[in-house]
Amino acid sequence: MRSFANLRRIAAAALIVLMGATLQGNAASRIKDITDFEGIRDNQLIGYGLVVGLQGTGDSLNASPFTRQSLQAMLERLGVNTNEADLNTKNTAAVMVTANLPAFSTQGTRIDVTVSALGDAKNLQGGTLLVTPLMGADGEAYAIAQGPVAIAGFAAQGDAASVVRGVPTSGRIPNGALVEREVEFKLASLSTIRLALRNPDLTTSRRIAVAINELIGLPTAEPLDPSTVRLTLPKQFDGNIVDLITDIEQLIVEPDLPAKIVIDESSGIIVMGQQVKVSTVAVAQGNLTVTIAESPEVVQPLPFAQGQTAAVPRTDVQVTEDNSQLALVNETITLQQLVDGLNALGIGPRDLISILQAIKAAGALQAEIEVL
Repeated sequence: MRSFANLRRIAAAALIVLMGATLQGNAASRIKDITDFEGIRDNQLIGYGLVVGLQGTGDSLNASPFTRQSLQAMLERLGVNTNEADLNTKNTAAVMVTANLPAFSTQGTRIDVTVSALGDAKNLQGGTLLVTPLMGADGEAYAIAQGPVAIAGFAAQGDAASVVRGVPTSGRIPNGALVEREVEFKLASLSTIRLALRNPDLTTSRRIAVAINELIGLPTAEPLDPSTVRLTLPKQFDGNIVDLITDIEQLIVEPDLPAKIVIDESSGIIVMGQQVKVSTVAVAQGNLTVTIAESPEVVQPLPFAQGQTAAVPRTDVQVTEDNSQLALVNETITLQQLVDGLNALGIGPRDLISILQAIKAAGALQAEIEVL
């Protein structure tokens, strides 16, 4: 069995090298970088807590009743009676604590947490987060967070001016949470596993299945839809799915991309895919400029005419249109040729957006236009 495993690993390495040499120069990627394996994912946690030790930059208890209630409840649990006390501290802030629980995290491991102010606190610098349970979507506590909050920004204020850099009401606690409960997922007991494509595509899904089947030598991988490839564990692995996933992750596959142009009209950003093609078209672009200038004149009445000084409006309107000849954009073979042809028009991104939409309306653009 050990010799078979060694031969399989040698064959896998040879296949990876061969595919890498074949796809050299193309946008080839590892399966590990374009897919996610079912069940191997993070879990989001959230909690509500208090940050103490602030230098008068915390919540105003009169404006943030939830901070007052939380502070009173915490003190009562510690044996301090605050029913008749007039709390007026500004050294405490109510915060929301979030974290990502990595897959297969065991009890006792530490994870980073993010702390964000919930009330009207001005700054969390110098604060310490008190013990805060972090719960999952099922309402169970999976980690406990506590520790000093690290703030990237800062805020300084005087009588007549203030300076704020970054976001002083949000910070992180590196290794600030201790995992108390594990998310049970028995990867080794699975007989089938699904691969989820991060960018769904039918061609890419089929290429992944073909690459896996060539590695194993059996039709164990099957593309179910543009975003899913189902893999059945071969018998020779004897339930050791970790070895199989390790070999599959290193396989090289060239993802297939649709012909798409993404346009952000608010910022003028244009992104074109490699497969974008355009037929031969002639384009003319002219700029129409309208200038309106106001130059009112003051009319002064003659002496003893009993008239009133008045302003007479004078409006000067000018219309200027730039002369532009037809420019030929030849049929493109590569993205570089398309970019060169459009740049030859000598226009900016804003006008280019309108030209691309006009070329699409004329049926000469073989691509989908997505406007953000």
